[in-house]
Amino acid sequence: MHSGAVNLLSRFAAIGMACVALAGCRPHDFPQFPANYREYAYVTNGASGTVSIFDVVNVGLDREISVGQNPVAVAASPTKNEVYVVNSGPMGGQGSISVIDATKNAISATIPVHRQPVSIDIDHDGKLAYVADYGSNMVSVIDVAARREIVTIGVGEKPKAARISADGKTLVVANSGGDSVTVVDAASQRVRTTFSGCPGASDVVILPDSSKALVSCAGGHQVMAIALALPDQPGRTALPDKLEAMLDVGHAPEHMALKPDGGETFVLNSLSNSVSEVYNTTDEVGSTYLIGNGPASGAVTSDNSMLYVANAHSQYVTLYSIDDGKRAGSVHVGDGPSAMAFSKAGHLLFVVDTGTGDVSVIRTSTRSLFALLPAGRGPNAIAVKGFNVK
Repeated sequence: MHSGAVNLLSRFAAIGMACVALAGCRPHDFPQFPANYREYAYVTNGASGTVSIFDVVNVGLDREISVGQNPVAVAASPTKNEVYVVNSGPMGGQGSISVIDATKNAISATIPVHRQPVSIDIDHDGKLAYVADYGSNMVSVIDVAARREIVTIGVGEKPKAARISADGKTLVVANSGGDSVTVVDAASQRVRTTFSGCPGASDVVILPDSSKALVSCAGGHQVMAIALALPDQPGRTALPDKLEAMLDVGHAPEHMALKPDGGETFVLNSLSNSVSEVYNTTDEVGSTYLIGNGPASGAVTSDNSMLYVANAHSQYVTLYSIDDGKRAGSVHVGDGPSAMAFSKAGHLLFVVDTGTGDVSVIRTSTRSLFALLPAGRGPNAIAVKGFNVK
């Protein structure tokens, strides 16, 4: 047997024994869930055309189900027991959205969209989904209850991310091929403003108060800060969308992680192996820190104290203490960690290891590896959904 396979099997065996040893102390060290509580992590397997579904409560694989061809993104409804999978489809072909009924963990509908969809975002009341159709230069707006596309919005070339603001009024789209950002009025579904000068526009975050968007320009070394339009109100004049600043960060800022309180955004500079901290209220870059080899995904704890970074060109997740302003260690996971999601209680962090085709489970209280679970081929994205059954 190949030595790498032996090492991987040894890791699985060692972690399995650790899980057994820890099982006895679970009542004291894990949240106590009611009997009718369910929580699952959904991982898209791009090369398998499947989704691996992990039981968060019992920390194990629940099942693997078939979806469409080349699933690349996934999102959970904030109001319904549903999960939406973006199937990019064959090269140059039509994509689709698979709807998973989380109570049964089975496909309940498939919604056709356009060429090569790559991302999805859901509005705060769970009624509309926004899908970036990379190959069609548009955004599909989906009525999730009716299971159909209701309108398409023409945006820039090769849209990579489309994010809806918390107030539901503004959609911000990063156009990676057009080096631009499109701002859409969500009510009228019409383009409000277009900003150029963002090479390889890649990721979007919108502050919790819906006042500002930040867009990473992955083809360069900057982040675009945009003040979003304010409507006319008594005592306040209406303000249009406005480019506030172009912020210098590291090279190739592919992705960003927003603190839950909206105070800072952490920019992951994939070619600089660093993270830049942006102060959102002042549009200033505080510091840039070396973090790991190829930072690809970031997640901030609910108490705003700790940033976890998955380094795609390594086997490590790095921890950064926000309050202390320094690295706080690392956790050895599988090869090519590329996406992450916390459990709802925050006691576990699920890490998608694209290279080894597995999911590492980090126990946040001890900042250590708790379990290593098998996924499908080419896992690439993750979403978590928790709910009570009746």
